[in-house]
Amino acid sequence: RPHYGGIIERVIGTLMEMVHELPGTTFSNPAQRGSYDSDARAVLTVAELEKWLTLAVSSYHGQVHGTTRQTPLALWAAGVKEAAPSMVTDASAFLVDFLPVVRRKLTRTGFVIDHVHYFRNALKPWIARRSQMERFVIRRDPRDISRIWVLDPDDGSYLSVPYRTLSYPAVSVWEHRAALERLRGEGRAQVDEDALFRTVEQMRTITETASSTTRKARRNAERRKRGGTADETKISVARPPVDLLPPEGSSEPTTEDRVMPFEVIEQW
Repeated sequence: RPHYGGIIERVIGTLMEMVHELPGTTFSNPAQRGSYDSDARAVLTVAELEKWLTLAVSSYHGQVHGTTRQTPLALWAAGVKEAAPSMVTDASAFLVDFLPVVRRKLTRTGFVIDHVHYFRNALKPWIARRSQMERFVIRRDPRDISRIWVLDPDDGSYLSVPYRTLSYPAVSVWEHRAALERLRGEGRAQVDEDALFRTVEQMRTITETASSTTRKARRNAERRKRGGTADETKISVARPPVDLLPPEGSSEPTTEDRVMPFEVIEQW
């Protein structure tokens, strides 16, 4: 809720003070950064930074707060005793609610986001009436864009939709952008989806043969290793109606992958 904003901002401020002590920090603004070369001094991959943040939060929970004179963990335990708060019971739904949002119109072949096509048979009822439908709210995990989550305008759940071409590898949004820049640098005004993924594969080959001790190699390898996280968090519930099932032998998922969002979510 909006009135909790100040509390959240204070916690974020405390954590950022700790983050700015890490090598490679960009500081809060260019004036503070000065001549400090953030890129040259950076040593952590995204995965390592996530682990560091988890430990930092754990440490924060055990420190006595200056105002309450208690640890956040103790206050949390006391609050749970008085009235159990809403807990995260579905980790996948929790993840989806915090993924970045894009909005796209539905085409007769599915959704197209940054030259990448997404489709599954469950979209067919929407495709049949797409001319009467507004742009869809879509969430995408930047660490793995092989699957998107589409907000169902009828029941408010999220439907997972994979690549239209399932043979394409899972890639991060950073690899995708780098491949686009490379294609445009070669003078290709029209970006072809197949060419885009071929470029990603070529760039991966170059990275894999480069020295694994370089920062760029470590970062790219880590992003690839983390690919597939969105697929691992899918929710499988009841099978869809028979007329929506993929044809025999199809490798498309045969379950409706849906998660229900929180009741109150502020759309950015």
